[in-house]
Amino acid sequence: MNVQELIRGAGKTPLPPVVLFCPYKSPKAREATFEPYLAEEAIEKVVAAAVEPTLRDLAYSAFYADETAPAEIALEAQTLPFLAARRVVLVRNAELYNFESKAGVLIHYIENASDRTLLLLLASQIDRRTKFFKLCEKHGLIVECPMLSDSAVADWVRARAEERGKKIEPAATSEIVRRSGLHLSDVNNALNVVVSFVGDAPVIHEQDVVKACADVAEEEVWTLTDAIGACEPNAALTALRKLIDMGKHPDELVGAINWIMKSAYQVAAADKGAPPVSPFVKRKVEPIAAKLGAKKLRDALMLVTDTHFMMRSTGVDANLALELLVVKLAASRQTPAARATG
Repeated sequence: MNVQELIRGAGKTPLPPVVLFCPYKSPKAREATFEPYLAEEAIEKVVAAAVEPTLRDLAYSAFYADETAPAEIALEAQTLPFLAARRVVLVRNAELYNFESKAGVLIHYIENASDRTLLLLLASQIDRRTKFFKLCEKHGLIVECPMLSDSAVADWVRARAEERGKKIEPAATSEIVRRSGLHLSDVNNALNVVVSFVGDAPVIHEQDVVKACADVAEEEVWTLTDAIGACEPNAALTALRKLIDMGKHPDELVGAINWIMKSAYQVAAADKGAPPVSPFVKRKVEPIAAKLGAKKLRDALMLVTDTHFMMRSTGVDANLALELLVVKLAASRQTPAARATG
């Protein structure tokens, strides 16, 4: 199944007990491609459809394969859900299970998966010859998450603009893709900025994209980045409040913070296969990468995701939630021992 099919049909039909999100390699391509934004969007929709927001703490768990023993994950998956119809267990970095010795007892769990649990496995790389993949294919569902082509990204931009009540000219769409590339997280951040810039205008023109990219708020985002990297919560709060005063929507702000932390993770994990960032962005986020390291940055990204979920699914004040998030990120400081192992 293609990930976009799953996104469109989430909640409409029951899923098997094991779902593997992984790259896709077309017969004509030399290498497989993977679009994590679509995978995460699909996971969010699946979790939202399977678990009531009020039961999230009881029926939803998330792990990283390289941080949690397979036996612990299997035990969590075997535990009957409390109050909920089905438990959801998410495992990121599941590419580790390409090595059977790393999968351990989880292999046996996949063979006899509980129908009261939905096990979601997210792997940025996959070897289809492995026992892990073959068992997921036999007992569950394989969801392929390829990067989109230029034209498909343009279609995606148009669809997302329409969701926001905007029509976008073809030249404006091309300009967004040209500036952002084909990674949807970057494209989405650019579109959020442009939509905020045009305000109530029903149509986005090419010139709007050009002007939005020169928006003064961009400098304030870098001020926020610098403050987080320098462990200065007060300065970070000041930068955030300036962005709020500029009328930036909370969704746009949490998206910008997510992009900052993701870029820092890409810098921190450069030797682990993470895609590179531009020299300018690298220079800006290096202090955050050095402060937290790859492991804590994954935790930071989870914190951003949890904050966004809370903002969207509860009555919490969005600006207050953002302030608490920024304070936690800016106050975090890695110890020398943790930095050596991060």
